Amino acid sequence: MDSIFLLVPIVILFVAGAVKLFFWAVNNGQYDDLETEGRRILFDDDVPRHAPPQGKSSERRESEARADSGVDNVDGNR
Repeated sequence: MDSIFLLVPIVILFVAGAVKLFFWAVNNGQYDDLETEGRRILFDDDVPRHAPPQGKSSERRESEARADSGVDNVDGNR
């Protein structure tokens, strides 16, 4: 019987904390869009992740490739 006097206040604190956490999540928009994440996993991305970014021109990509390989000019000399 004495343990109930200890456990009831602890349970009340846990419930109050859970309610406070729930209202915090609702106020911060955690439950605003429930559909997107469930649908996103069902569909593949159109662009593979290993593809280069679309904004770079081919000349710029070639110059970056030469810079990565250590070649300074087109002739292959450093």
